[in-house]
Amino acid sequence: MTIQTARLSDPAVRAFVSAVNAHDRDRFLALLAPDATMADDGSDRELTDWIDREIFSSHGHLEVDRESQGGRALLARYSNDTWGEMRTRWSFTVEDDGRISRFETGQA
Repeated sequence: MTIQTARLSDPAVRAFVSAVNAHDRDRFLALLAPDATMADDGSDRELTDWIDREIFSSHGHLEVDRESQGGRALLARYSNDTWGEMRTRWSFTVEDDGRISRFETGQA
């Protein structure tokens, strides 16, 4: 059963999912710390290239099925125009100022 985005526990993660699903790149980038990093399937990636390719130019969309670790870990169905739909895991490091300094994703 999908968790509605508005009901996600962590405000930064909730805003992240909302920005992805709204295809709002500017709002997405505003959520990230200036030196934010990310990894996909265990490998660090160049953040800007990855989000443009995997989220924004390919119409990425997250449907969250489960959250843990206070809302900073998600199990979700992720889909985009390139890969279709897949079960994915997401984890987030959120700084004291509420910005995301790192996120990691991969197939679940």
